Amino acid sequence: MSSDGDGSMGYVKWYGHAAFEIKVDDKVVLIDPWIKNPKSPLKYINELPKIDLIIVTHDHNDHLGETVEIAKKFNSSVVTTFELANEMRGQGIDSIGANIGGPIKAKDLTIILTPAVHSSTAGSPTGVIIRGSEASIYHAGDTGVFATMELIGKMYSIDIALLPIGGHFTMGPYEAAWATKMINPKVVIPMHYGTFPVISGSPEEFEKYLKTLGVSTRLVVLKPGEKYEF
Repeated sequence: MSSDGDGSMGYVKWYGHAAFEIKVDDKVVLIDPWIKNPKSPLKYINELPKIDLIIVTHDHNDHLGETVEIAKKFNSSVVTTFELANEMRGQGIDSIGANIGGPIKAKDLTIILTPAVHSSTAGSPTGVIIRGSEASIYHAGDTGVFATMELIGKMYSIDIALLPIGGHFTMGPYEAAWATKMINPKVVIPMHYGTFPVISGSPEEFEKYLKTLGVSTRLVVLKPGEKYEF
């Protein structure tokens, strides 16, 4: 991982829940932009920078969020599953319909939708890998732990993994520690916890299980609004 040629840094910025703003190769990407979630420091989409691309992992409201509003404001393309992309297109959004395992090019980045063990209404739930020259970043979406995570780590040499730890609807801290062990990223950033009482897994529990399993990955815990630069 390195900074780009003009001296600016790539970064991963957390807005709470599963919402992230990622800058890689000078492109700004939003993932699961529920930016008006209870933990978010943002209340209005005009607080966002210019968004080049939006990625939606599945169509639950806490992930679809303000996708339509943001895409229309910035004339951003949306990458998601084929079925959800068709729905977005019906709302006047430039949508790129993809499917699991098929790499696509968007804004000079390689985007790969991955499996996620979860549910959705339109299409399948997914995670996503964003690959640029600066970094390979994996947002697992809403998911339980699954064995193919090990293959994902080996195939795509993940620099930064964004993993849910809240439990109830997704992995809890114990499962996320096993996921980290399999993926073997350089950095892991927890997400999808603390937004509601029911998703009560904590970074402290996560850290405990990482140590118990002997995982050497660097744990970076962000507060909503904070960013990790690379």
